[in-house]
Amino acid sequence: MKNTLILHGTGGNPKENWFDWLRLELEKQNHKVWVPQLPNSEEPNIERYNKFILNNKDWEFNSESILVGHSSGAVEILGLLEALPEGTVLDTCYLVGVFENDLGWNALNGLFREPFNFKTIKNKSKRFILIHSDNDPYIPLEQAKNIREKLDGVLILLRGQKHFSVSTAGNKYKRFPFLLDLILNN
Repeated sequence: MKNTLILHGTGGNPKENWFDWLRLELEKQNHKVWVPQLPNSEEPNIERYNKFILNNKDWEFNSESILVGHSSGAVEILGLLEALPEGTVLDTCYLVGVFENDLGWNALNGLFREPFNFKTIKNKSKRFILIHSDNDPYIPLEQAKNIREKLDGVLILLRGQKHFSVSTAGNKYKRFPFLLDLILNN
């Protein structure tokens, strides 16, 4: 059974933007889906997030697993992959609006205390699909390009979508049909 973990961004929650809509749509397709409230998300932290996620004994990471992360949730996916046991290989990771440094914002320092081991991360998923907008107000496209290169992933550039959120692009991001189609047709 496909199982999908969806991670929100900084200061976010599972009910905002397109996260709950995606959960419902994937559940209709018989995916087991978990969209957790990440602890103290105003100051994302890889160590805290990993402990929280990996302590859920009802969740299993395996070859059927799909990870979806938005913004700092996408960065957390990199840290989570690095922490998974040797030999664990997931199906696909979707990194929406991912970034590679603290963007000059102290609240994001907890994501980058240790440099990522991209060789290890790359071996923990069969596919990496990065989705970025050409006009993201927070994250330069160059950062997504750099991560795509380090992961040998695919970068999909969508025009005019800002940060794929209601707060930046309006109510159309209460849904994300493009991402749903990618997941279901991959």
